[in-house]
Amino acid sequence: MNGRATLEAHATGEIVAHAQGYAASLGVFGEDAASWMKKLGAGLPATTVAAGEKVSKLLVARLAARGLLEFGLTASSGEELAVIEPQVADYWPQTATLHDSDRLVLSRFAYLRRRGTDFVLESPRADALFRLRDPNIAAILALLATPHSLKELRRSKHFFDATLLGLLLHSQLLMKAEVADGAALRRREGDEQLVLWDFHDLLFHARSTEGRHANPLGGAYPHAGAIAPLPAVRPGWSGKTVELPEPQALSSFAELLRRRRSARSFDDDHPITLQELSTFLDRSARVLSRWSDPSTDDGGHTSRPYPTAGAAYELELYLGVARCEGLERGFYHYDAGAHALAALPAQESDFEASLAQAAQAMGVAVAPQILIVVASRFGRISWKYSAIAYSLILKDVGALSQNFYLTATDMQLGGCAIGISNIDLFARLTGLALHVEGAVGQFALGRGVK
Repeated sequence: MNGRATLEAHATGEIVAHAQGYAASLGVFGEDAASWMKKLGAGLPATTVAAGEKVSKLLVARLAARGLLEFGLTASSGEELAVIEPQVADYWPQTATLHDSDRLVLSRFAYLRRRGTDFVLESPRADALFRLRDPNIAAILALLATPHSLKELRRSKHFFDATLLGLLLHSQLLMKAEVADGAALRRREGDEQLVLWDFHDLLFHARSTEGRHANPLGGAYPHAGAIAPLPAVRPGWSGKTVELPEPQALSSFAELLRRRRSARSFDDDHPITLQELSTFLDRSARVLSRWSDPSTDDGGHTSRPYPTAGAAYELELYLGVARCEGLERGFYHYDAGAHALAALPAQESDFEASLAQAAQAMGVAVAPQILIVVASRFGRISWKYSAIAYSLILKDVGALSQNFYLTATDMQLGGCAIGISNIDLFARLTGLALHVEGAVGQFALGRGVK
């Protein structure tokens, strides 16, 4: 079991998992559940679980569904090679089929680093990270900076075990180089859209959102007690200061800025209406005009009520509608050009999970009336900009969020920017690959409680 998780058995037979400050019931099991719980804490061979009783298999399956298991891998000699830590829910180790003629190469998104006293191999594309126990693995990985066949790797004095290579291949830490131009294949990584991503941008996207890693996330106060917090207002610089004159009287816009507040609770007895939603989207995000530069074939440009880098307008709005008078509950895409909503066939369980996670992120019990998920068509930015693409996207999200706040305030609605978004869940809701179009921000909207 994952070292960061603990299990608690109740007298009723219920087993509860605790991890990263959260508790989740795994269900009610029989009398043997407590003994299996202790065995899992100490570690069990997969063969023992597979041959075990129904209750043990069910307990393991439910732990795996929450990403609370880790898996050890040993060589035929009995020496420990690696420990696999799942980064997504429902992970179970799978080994890709390998032949001696297969040419393998390290993914350009894979990296090795020290984490505490561990040496870990990971990637923003991988569904698991590997804690490496055998230094020979690092030597083989160094060879795989260029394509090598499995047959060639077997000749190396550092070769360890083909099973681990199959696991790394399935997790996309390795890839097969099947064409002569290996450099081009490594850029594509088997998907043309990945050409548009720099290493650091995809890493930042995957690690600063929820859904593709198992690290603590959000307001966990990780450095409380280790270093003093910074003051709310920066201490002034020493030396000469210039006193500024009294500002002019507040304009209507200045008053609007000062009235802006974050609203986390909404009046569900009087939900936002479809007419109000239409007005909100029109004022904050609608396409106002289209234009193109005949000298540059860059897909064209639009004008909208907020600024973006290079007038790319890569941001798209998806609406999780929980309560809106005149609009059916569901998940929608906002077509900013046509000023229309397109209903998407999202799974109800994923839709409910998105609303529940938004409420949890805001620290409230009830989901917002409308959850606006801000997504990015990454290629609109990275096709042009190198090294700074993802940072530009986040700046654009900030500009759009201020638009949302001011529009909501002007319309006497409530709104709240949400700092966490789940990129894996968004991919399931839309059916889009997370590196093609993915969630980069969220905003709760509705009629605030007065």
